[in-house]
Amino acid sequence: MKKFLKILIVFLILSTTIYAQKDTVSLKEIEITSNRISVPFSKKSRTIDLITSEDIFKSSATNVSDLLQNFAGIDIRRRGIDGMQSDLYIRGGNFDQTLVLIDGVKMDDPQTGHHSMNAIIALDNIERIEILKGPAARIYGQSAFTGAINIVTKKVKKNAFAVDLGYGSYENIKAGISLNQKFKNGSLLTSLGLQESDGYRFNTDFKNKNIFLKANVKDYHLTTSFTERKFGANGFYASPDNIDQYEETQTSLIALGSSYRIGEIIIKPRAYWRRNQDLYLFIRHNPPAYRNLHKSNKIGFETNTVISSNIGKTGLGIDISKVFLVSNNLNGHNRTEVTGFIEQRMELGNFDITPGIAISSLSDFGTRAYPGLDLGYRISEKFKMYGNIGYTYRVPTFTDLYYVGPTTQGNADLEPESALAEEIGFRYKTNQLSFDLAFFNRKSDNLIDWTKDSEDAKWEARNFSEVITRGFETSINYNFKVNNKIQHLKLSYNFIDDDIKDNNVTFTRYSLNSLKHQIASVLDFKFSQKISQQIAFRYIKRTNGESYNVLDAKLLAKIKSKLMMSLSVNNIFNTEYTETNLVPMPKGNGMIGLKYNIY
Repeated sequence: MKKFLKILIVFLILSTTIYAQKDTVSLKEIEITSNRISVPFSKKSRTIDLITSEDIFKSSATNVSDLLQNFAGIDIRRRGIDGMQSDLYIRGGNFDQTLVLIDGVKMDDPQTGHHSMNAIIALDNIERIEILKGPAARIYGQSAFTGAINIVTKKVKKNAFAVDLGYGSYENIKAGISLNQKFKNGSLLTSLGLQESDGYRFNTDFKNKNIFLKANVKDYHLTTSFTERKFGANGFYASPDNIDQYEETQTSLIALGSSYRIGEIIIKPRAYWRRNQDLYLFIRHNPPAYRNLHKSNKIGFETNTVISSNIGKTGLGIDISKVFLVSNNLNGHNRTEVTGFIEQRMELGNFDITPGIAISSLSDFGTRAYPGLDLGYRISEKFKMYGNIGYTYRVPTFTDLYYVGPTTQGNADLEPESALAEEIGFRYKTNQLSFDLAFFNRKSDNLIDWTKDSEDAKWEARNFSEVITRGFETSINYNFKVNNKIQHLKLSYNFIDDDIKDNNVTFTRYSLNSLKHQIASVLDFKFSQKISQQIAFRYIKRTNGESYNVLDAKLLAKIKSKLMMSLSVNNIFNTEYTETNLVPMPKGNGMIGLKYNIY
């Protein structure tokens, strides 16, 4: 099997060399969004991966979790098919240290980072995904310890009405309907999705529903979403011997914002409310045996301002939020956070410099500041080098502090995590070829993880004295032509090394099993105007020595002008592997999809 996959990769690489031509492809420059200063993608002095709507359309993935796995430095640890329950890690951090945003609205959960991916919207509603790697605290606040992912939803460009249907392995049934409508002074985007499956093994069945609505009226913008998931959680959190677990989550978001321009000043106020409800049963058919019910609410208001002047762009912002938790296990808790931001971007010839600082005051952990600095130098129109340095930190979640369970014990004496991170990178880009290389280093103090000293002991939240994470990542994107059709190849590699200074730790649950080696390759091949395919391969080797490789594929066919058909196949060679908590991942599985654009 390994020999076959190696031959396959070599064949793909050689095929691109044989058929490559000198034709170039013109790509439109995309501006990376920020809650304050936004600049074109090519001018960013950070490591940022960009997933466009075209990338999403061609991808073999059917959900955001699977989509992100093909990018270096991104570690998605799933517990089932179609991203049923998944945790997001960036550059060796854990799921509590990565911030997820939808249109710039922070989706962090005060109970636990396990809920960060709960509200992820359907791929059809996404314009692009911006993956910012490295410390992002001075941009977004304390939750962006190792990075952030901003999901930018689509703008309505024309009227459209579409229906999606899908059927796949394990009686996996999907249905969706979406409507895009333009008006004289605004637009409306709305969608409804339903999905259910019998599951790929005992007690992994699920039923999902999601509703998304985005409305624009003149200068006002409303974003709302609701996601409900009900699923069997066989071995998801406790020992693999506990197979009767069950969980239900509900996550909703309402965000109302606006934008005003006064000369060279842009002011963007926004109010938002995020709610999450989590019901967990240790024994599905015997709820009284052990039942947790957590309800969290986060209400916030933020105002961000950008001032353009002769010295560049100045970004100012303030974010005030209040979180409330009601839980039969964690009891009732609340937290108030006030964060102020200031940053200045200056361009001096071929140099760009962006210093900034965020200051956060939390009602239960005091006030802290995290400054940062981005530097860039454009050597030529095609080649740029950059570096950045920044402080970041994260306060414990309420689960870290107060959770009590049969196998788990929180720790009310935890201290916030903190880190100093540095990065230096190089970027080369033409219309046909782009190459990225970045080296990073992060020194973390008081790192929080669930640990224990023996196999029979309870998991307990603790602070590590010091952990140093070093690594590098590189990627190559190559556009070429075969039979006058544009093709695309992407190869990426990521290396991470964790140096744990606290040698008293015997077992850790989440953080310190990084992607020691990660290889990802994606080949988009267009046979004709109506038929195309994608082949995605990834190789993983973790710090604990576990390794595996997985091959996925997707075939797209345009049957008529309004009808598209797709066939997605995952884990083609039936690799046996786990991504977290010894939960076995599904073997080969697939889905047939149809999309009909009514108008």
